[in-house]
Amino acid sequence: MADKSSSRFVSRGGDKLAAALDHFASESLLDMAGLICADLGSHVGGFVDCLLQHGASKVYSVDTSYGTLAWKFRKDQRVVVLERTNAMHVSLPEPVNLVTIDVGWTPQAKILPNAATLLTPGGWVITLIKPHYEAPKDILEAGVLPDSAYDAVVPRTLSAITQMGWTVEGQIESPIRGHGGNRELLVLLSRR
Repeated sequence: MADKSSSRFVSRGGDKLAAALDHFASESLLDMAGLICADLGSHVGGFVDCLLQHGASKVYSVDTSYGTLAWKFRKDQRVVVLERTNAMHVSLPEPVNLVTIDVGWTPQAKILPNAATLLTPGGWVITLIKPHYEAPKDILEAGVLPDSAYDAVVPRTLSAITQMGWTVEGQIESPIRGHGGNRELLVLLSRR
C-alpha cells in the first residue's frame, strides 16, 4: 500500500522528511549516520523509509493503526514495528538519538512531552508541524488553514514549543503541501 506520488520513498512523507534532513545536514545541524530513531505516526512508512535511506541504524515505527506499514519494513531487521500503539504514551526499550513526528489530529503540545522521554541526552526531534491542527477551528476553511492565517499560527506554535523547554535549532517549510493544500513546517528541536 504505497503512495505512488513519491518514487523515492513509499509515501510522500519521505519526500517531506528528506527535504528537512538535507537542509539540516547542509547547515551542519544533524548527521544521520548510525542513529537510533523512533518515528511517531509511521502509517505506511514514508519517514521510516527516509530515515533508513539516510543512514539510521534502527527505527522504532510507532502507529495506532494495524497492518498499514509497508511490508518491506516489516521484514527489515532495522525496523521495530509497534502497531496499535499511541505515540503519546509509548515507551521504548532504549533511548533514541532522534524522534521524528508526523501525527494526524494531534497538536504539538500533546505529542512533544512523550517524545522528550524517548531521547538520549543531546537527542533531537524533527516534527512535522501541521498549523491547521494548531489553529482555532473557526478560522479553517473546509479543514484548510488559509495562507493569511499561517503566518500568525506558526510563530505562536513555535513560541509554545519553546515554552515547553525545547530549542528550535532549525526549520524548513515542507516542499509538499499536506492533504487539502495545507502548508506544513518541519522543525528540528533539542532540549539543550
